[in-house]
Amino acid sequence: MNQVKAKLHNGECAIGAWLSIPSPVTAEIIGRAGFDYACVDLQHGMVDYADALAMYQAIEAGDSVPFARVTWNEPGVIGRMLDLGAGGVIIPMVNNRADAEAAVASCRYAPVGRRSVGPTRVRIGRPDYFDGADDYVLCVPMIETAEAVDNIDDILDVDGIDAVYVGPSDLAVSMGVGGPGLHNDHPDFSEALAAVVASCRRHDVIPGIHTNVDLTARRQEEGFRLMTVLIDVPTLQGAVGTQLAEARARITR
Repeated sequence: MNQVKAKLHNGECAIGAWLSIPSPVTAEIIGRAGFDYACVDLQHGMVDYADALAMYQAIEAGDSVPFARVTWNEPGVIGRMLDLGAGGVIIPMVNNRADAEAAVASCRYAPVGRRSVGPTRVRIGRPDYFDGADDYVLCVPMIETAEAVDNIDDILDVDGIDAVYVGPSDLAVSMGVGGPGLHNDHPDFSEALAAVVASCRRHDVIPGIHTNVDLTARRQEEGFRLMTVLIDVPTLQGAVGTQLAEARARITR
């Protein structure tokens, strides 16, 4: 069991960071910072397979568990990220029971699933990986559409799902209650989050969400326990902009 899974099983929260920049240096900074997990974003990030390999190696130089947000609910890409060493896979656009079954099948070896056996890179550091792979890997479907919220009980009734991960931007857009963002004050959006958390409690699944530091306490109160609180690109943009503004303000004209 990886440390993220262990914390969640103990009733604790797991706090993560999001990596969109294809840089092992950035990945190592995050990995050494103390986050529970560092998620490499292959869907909307600028990361390819070779980048992910180097970034996983850098993340593992610290104490974080490498995760992947894969491009789609497709067995080939999910299997490749697991073979690299992903301790968790966040899988986009899981909207119904069939999607959930496909996600689990891609993450688990037979007889539970149909993941192909060949963990080439991950077993360099874990020679006994195969024997404990299903306990080590977190299968985390994304809940990011109105359809998924409507089908949440059917989705979570599928064995093998460890957690779900709410994508607030896509969810708000799908529901027609606003544009992209980490939070939406529309009551229907709040009801959707509550429905996801309630279903997770009924099915003993961990609720997760894409969020930020300012919203962390609120999301915990709502019941979420797997939370990404930092994204590399906006964090860098914000820090650079602040430093530049302060430097210009101190220049004597």
